[in-house]
Amino acid sequence: MSSSNYQTVNSPTEFQDFLSKDLQRISVINFWAPWAEPCKQMNEVAKELAKKHTAVLFLEVEAETQDDIAESFDIEAVPAFVILKGHTLLDRISGADAAALTQAVAKHAASPAYNPLSRTDIAPAKAPTVVPAALHENEKRETAEELNDRLKGLMNQSNVVLFMKGNPETPRCGFSRKISALLKEQNVEFTTFDILSDESVRQGLKILNDWPTFPQLIVKGELVGGLDIVQEMVETGEFAEIVA
Repeated sequence: MSSSNYQTVNSPTEFQDFLSKDLQRISVINFWAPWAEPCKQMNEVAKELAKKHTAVLFLEVEAETQDDIAESFDIEAVPAFVILKGHTLLDRISGADAAALTQAVAKHAASPAYNPLSRTDIAPAKAPTVVPAALHENEKRETAEELNDRLKGLMNQSNVVLFMKGNPETPRCGFSRKISALLKEQNVEFTTFDILSDESVRQGLKILNDWPTFPQLIVKGELVGGLDIVQEMVETGEFAEIVA
């Protein structure tokens, strides 16, 4: 049973209502997924912190069910925590880092209320747990042509290519986990590319394929679509035909 300052969010409207009730209140948003084992541990940590910091609002958000909320905070993997004051972003904690979460909550809960001299809509830098290699290696910056050539090469590296978050052994989102499992069930041989490892590839594919989300499944160099489309094609038998 949840305490009054630990609540489960069931819709974006409810989420906004919780935050808008007191714009001076510190809120901790806990993005989780039932299939991710580390989330179970961090849910318990969050509940204990809620008991200790009764003035702080803790909101539990199932990332895939409430994907609009998760996308608005650029949540790429779970568990992930976002700390807000009203609607202002104060901090982020990525992964099952109980010590970092405990310290961050204590720090912001203890901060006195004040009116900042200036405001910005620019979010603070994300926690440096996953730094795309491309940010370091591609300092020279590829031209649009060079990037497109590289993307086409990746899309044609094998008959079936899955651009996903993580890899089949350690997927970083539920959609990626489901589609890689589906391909295995269909006995399809496929290669993968972790789009979290290269921001240029991630953003470039969205434009090149005119498809804003991941995973993206490519067959014979052409975009098929995401999980929903692949599931539907498997059910109708069309998928077996295109990968043959």
